[in-house]
Amino acid sequence: MNRVGILTFLHNDNYGSALQAYALQRVVRELGFECEHLDYMPDRAEKVRNLLRSRNSPKLVLEGLRKWSVKAGQDSARAKSAAIPAFYRHRMRLSRRCRNAKELRNASREYDKLICGSDQIWNPVWLNPVYFLTFAPEGVRKIAYAPSIGIRTMPAAGKIRKIRKWTKGFDAVSVREEEGAELLEKITGIRAEVMPDPVCLLSREEWGEIAAPAPAGEKYLLCYFIGENESYRETVRRISNEMGLRVLEIPVTAEGYSSGFEKLEGIGPEEFLGAVRGASCICTDSFHGLVFGTIMGVRTEVLRRYRDEDPESKNSRVDNFLRQTREQGAEELRKQGIAWLRKHLE
Repeated sequence: MNRVGILTFLHNDNYGSALQAYALQRVVRELGFECEHLDYMPDRAEKVRNLLRSRNSPKLVLEGLRKWSVKAGQDSARAKSAAIPAFYRHRMRLSRRCRNAKELRNASREYDKLICGSDQIWNPVWLNPVYFLTFAPEGVRKIAYAPSIGIRTMPAAGKIRKIRKWTKGFDAVSVREEEGAELLEKITGIRAEVMPDPVCLLSREEWGEIAAPAPAGEKYLLCYFIGENESYRETVRRISNEMGLRVLEIPVTAEGYSSGFEKLEGIGPEEFLGAVRGASCICTDSFHGLVFGTIMGVRTEVLRRYRDEDPESKNSRVDNFLRQTREQGAEELRKQGIAWLRKHLE
C-alpha cells in the first residue's frame, strides 16, 4: 500500500487554508502517491473536550461566536461557506467525515503515511493533539510538512509538556517559519527544517490553471482583511487615490461588510485567485493574501494585524516569508519544498 492521508484545517471558511490544502494534495499526487485529506470536522463535544484538555483560552469561543454572527447576518458569507466545500468536491479527494479522534484513527488505517500540515495547526493558542497525528495507528509513518507554530514566544508550561509529548514518533519534521523552528527546538530538542507554505509549491502558471476570470470593469485595488482595524481603510483610500484605482473588497469581518467599498461577495477559492491575479494592487493583513499577491506578481501592501510585542502576535509568518523570498526567490522555495516531500515520502 502506498497511500497518503493529510490532516490540516479544512472547515474554517478561509481561502488560504483551502488553497494550501489543495496545493499539498496536488503535489503529493504528482509525486506518484495516492492521496486524500482526512475530512476532520469536530463536533461540539470534541471541541469542548479539546478546549478543556489542551487548556486553550475561552477567547477562542468568543472568536468563534463573532465569526458565526457574521455568517448568520450575511447571505454572501453563507455562500462563501458553501463555496469552499464545493471546491473540495471539484478539485480534491477527501476521506469520509471524521467528527472526533476515534473516527480519525479508524479512517487512518487506510494509509501507510500521514502528513500533518500546513497552516497554523501547531499554534499553541488553539492547541489540538490530533494535528500532531496522536491518533495514528502503530506502523503508520508520520510526517510534518510546514505546520506553522505562528508565535515567537514560549507558551505556558502545560502546553510545552503537551507539545514535547505529541511531537515524538515523527519520521520527519519541518515547520513553516524559522522562528517556529527555533521555538520547537527549545521546547522539544527537535531541529526542524524550514519549508515553504504549500501554496508556494505551485507556480504562477499552475495557479492560473484553476483561477477564475478577474472581475470585469476598470483596474482595481483589491483589499482582503482578516482582522478589524479602522486604519486599514484609510490606507486603502490613500493608495487607491494615488494609483487612480477603484476599490474592490473581499469582506470577511462585520467591518468589511460595512466598509462602503464595492464588494466581491460569496466567492469561492477559484474566484479569489482570479481577483488576486487581476488586481493592480492588493492591500491585506492576510499571510496567504501576501503569498498569492507575490506569486501572481502583483504589488502587495501588507498591513500588520498584530502588535509585535503581543505574545500571541503572528507577524512572524509575514516576516519569514518576506525574508525567504528576498534571500532565496520563489522558484528556489518551490524546488526546495518539493524535494523535501519527495525525499521523506519515498
